[in-house]
Amino acid sequence: MSVTTSTRAIRTGTAGAMIQSSCSWTLATSRFPRRLTAVVCGVLMLFCTSEALAELMLYPTRIVFKGNQRAAQLELINNGSQSATYRISLVNRRMDETGAFSDIETPQPGEQFSDSMLRYSPRQVTLAPGAGQTVRIMVRKPGNLAAGEYRSHLLFTQLPEAKGRSSIETRNDKGIGIVLNTLLGISIPVIVRHGNTDADVALTQLELQHLPRGQSLLALQMERSGNQSVYGDLAASFTPKGGAEQIIGRANGVAVYTPNPLRRAKLRLDPPGGLQLANGVLRITYREQAEDGGELLAEAVLQLP
Repeated sequence: MSVTTSTRAIRTGTAGAMIQSSCSWTLATSRFPRRLTAVVCGVLMLFCTSEALAELMLYPTRIVFKGNQRAAQLELINNGSQSATYRISLVNRRMDETGAFSDIETPQPGEQFSDSMLRYSPRQVTLAPGAGQTVRIMVRKPGNLAAGEYRSHLLFTQLPEAKGRSSIETRNDKGIGIVLNTLLGISIPVIVRHGNTDADVALTQLELQHLPRGQSLLALQMERSGNQSVYGDLAASFTPKGGAEQIIGRANGVAVYTPNPLRRAKLRLDPPGGLQLANGVLRITYREQAEDGGELLAEAVLQLP
C-alpha cells in the first residue's frame, strides 16, 4: 500500500462515530465506590444519553468569536414531553489524542482558556415541552491579550426534578446503603480568537482495518500545527480500478483543539453490497463545514492492491 497526503493552511486575523464530535457529555456521581462507578456509568449512559440527546436541542453546537465580534447567541429547545431545568456554567476541558474530553483546573503549557473573558445570561433555565430559550454570550478581551486562540466550554447540566432524584439504592444485611446521584450534561466549545491565528492539518498514517462480519475501518492520524484549532467533516471515498468514485464513510464535526498536535481516529466504512475494498484508491478528505465555506483543509490517498 502507498499513501499520498496534501494539506492546506487555515488563517484568520483581525484584518480579515467512532469519532467523537465537539460536543461532549458529562456524568457526575457522588457517594459511590470507585470500583463500581465505571460499570454503573456505562449502564446508565446506555439508557440516558440517547434520551437526553433527543430532549435538549442546541444551535449552534460551537461558538467562535473572531475579530471584533463581541456577542453571540445560542438557542435551546426542549424537544421532550416533560419540563426540564438546566444549570448553565463554564468549564475548562482538555481533549486527548482519541478525542475524549476531561475536566481540568490547572492548564498545561499552551492551554489557554476563554472563561475569564465570557459573560452569559441566563444562568439557569426551565423549559416546558416544546419551549425554547435564547442564551446570550458576550466577550470582553483584556487590553494586553496575546494573539492566539482561547477555549472554554459552556456546560448545560440537567437538574433533578424537585419531587425526587435519580438514584440507585441497595442494602446488605448490615444496613449499609449506596446512593448514586446522576447529573447528565452536554457542553459546547466557546472559542475566542484574537489577533492573527493560523493552522495546518495533515491526514497521515492511513491504515485499512478489516473486522469480523465483513466490516472495515479506516484508521488515521490528524496532525495539527499552528495556534488555532481545526474543525470540519471527514469523508472517505473509494474508486475501484476502471470504476467510479463512491462515498463510503463520513464523520461530521471533527475537531483537533489547541494545543494538541495530534488526534487519532477511526472511520467506519460502509461500501455498497458487493464492492470489495481492493484494487483501487481509497481517498479521505477533511473539509470545513458548508456554513464555514466548505474549504478543503487536507486530503490523503491510500492505494489498495
